[in-house]
Amino acid sequence: MKVLLETKFPTLKFLKRGKVRDIYDVGDHLLFVATDRLSAFDVVMPQGIPNKGKVLTQISAFWFEQTKQIIRNHVVSTNVDEFPSECTPYREDLRGRSMLVKKTNPLSVECIVRGYISGSGWQDYKSTGSICGIKLPAGLVESQKLPETIFTPSTKAEIGIHDENISFDEMVKREGKEIAEQVRSKAIAIFEKAAEIAESKGIIIADTKMEFGLSNGSLVLIDELLTPDSSRFWPKETYQPGKAQNSYDKQFVRDYLVSINFNKKPPGPMMPEEVISKTSELYKKALSQLTGKHVE
Repeated sequence: MKVLLETKFPTLKFLKRGKVRDIYDVGDHLLFVATDRLSAFDVVMPQGIPNKGKVLTQISAFWFEQTKQIIRNHVVSTNVDEFPSECTPYREDLRGRSMLVKKTNPLSVECIVRGYISGSGWQDYKSTGSICGIKLPAGLVESQKLPETIFTPSTKAEIGIHDENISFDEMVKREGKEIAEQVRSKAIAIFEKAAEIAESKGIIIADTKMEFGLSNGSLVLIDELLTPDSSRFWPKETYQPGKAQNSYDKQFVRDYLVSINFNKKPPGPMMPEEVISKTSELYKKALSQLTGKHVE
């Protein structure tokens, strides 16, 4: 099965390569291309996950559409036939895995919204009784639903470096009070709407990471949105607080890396075909369960 690890579009202006996306400048807009690269523990693996980029793009497009009444987003089009003419030679590589988006000035922080206690939030709570300085009731257990949705910003780190949680006060220092409060309000509203939609389809969204930017001074929702790469998706049917949950993302990859005592430093190891195919199936299941759409 074809896997797209890296794009090479020589007649387009290449801007940068992230963990998953390759970004090009196409005049008034940017072209986001979601490859099939996979990162785990902030290390990009040497093999890709078939169809991953298409799943991420189509799930993001679904959520941008569902939440556009809450805030404007950066999507111009996901239809390659509407892209600028200079993209035409690459249409088949772009189809299903790319977005034409508005240019914005991204904020300096990532916006984490949590509805359940898991991951770094659970570790923080166990040691401090708080998450990112937000005091929580005593006696919560791993994966428990929080009394209310919380907003916990973090720094944006370069590839291979971990993001660091920061307080809301630190975000205010970086972005100003008005923008910080607006972002917090919008991010929580987006999360709560999405969580309700997802739960009706048998998926719990435990937490997610969002990004915002400014366009002519107005706040815009950017990057990807509520994908298995930027969120924890748990199957509602197997959810049981008090332990780690099954998930729809790179669970098989992380489990494999832990089993071989991976040191969490580049380069990543080669993975068995079974781990890759199971991970691909999980991504595709998330797409079909949420949106009813399928990728071949």
